[in-house]
Amino acid sequence: MVNLQIAFGEPHGATDAPCLVLGHSLGTSSALWADAAALLARHFRVITWDLPGHGASPAADGAFTISDLSDAVVGQLGARGVSKFLYAGVSIGGTVGMDVALRHAERVDAVVVISAGANVDAPAAWAERAALVRSEGTEALAAGSLQRWFAPATREHRGERAASMIEELRRADDRSYAWACEALAAYDVSPDLPRMDVRALALWGEHDQLVPERKSAELARGLPRGSLQCVPGAAHAAPLEQPTIVSGLLVDFFLGL
Repeated sequence: MVNLQIAFGEPHGATDAPCLVLGHSLGTSSALWADAAALLARHFRVITWDLPGHGASPAADGAFTISDLSDAVVGQLGARGVSKFLYAGVSIGGTVGMDVALRHAERVDAVVVISAGANVDAPAAWAERAALVRSEGTEALAAGSLQRWFAPATREHRGERAASMIEELRRADDRSYAWACEALAAYDVSPDLPRMDVRALALWGEHDQLVPERKSAELARGLPRGSLQCVPGAAHAAPLEQPTIVSGLLVDFFLGL
């Protein structure tokens, strides 16, 4: 059994505010949320976490699943005295939120899933990416990720922030990244959506080619209490690209429960 050690950021926001946990996308870090988290901390007690081998989290010591990630997040939050929380996550961070809602429903009040679907890409595509990273390292993904993650306007007007995420990709642990790819290859909660009885919002970036509107719409339709909204001007990294819009959507959704 893999032992995942997940690093959490220092909480920000009033101690008596609702707890909001934020997950990031594969190859980035919790810094993806930095600008949006500062805005969200006006309304919530915000806590970020990093994937294994990303940001401040140590590398994984073996293969892991999405459920292993959600168990680690829930378990370590519990050890910190956080028994109930709201959750928002991007891409693989969003899949963790769905798994928490399915397997730890008593712990989460609502989830926002950004740029993720009930399944994400074909298993063969993830296996190919894992093999590439094991062979050539995450550096092999850097140039393509700059194009895939960010809308043209982001690259033009927030180029320094976009470049900082590419540096996070280069620093990510190769084996942990490859295992995360394989976790996503095995991930498909399509049959389980009808029993995910937690309020959920699916957000998609207007320019996202990795997880387009269709995937988010399928997710929202499959959930008993799902809804759908677009993040204009964003591709796959919406919290970095449009922090004001994303934080506003989260505030409206969570405080409107």
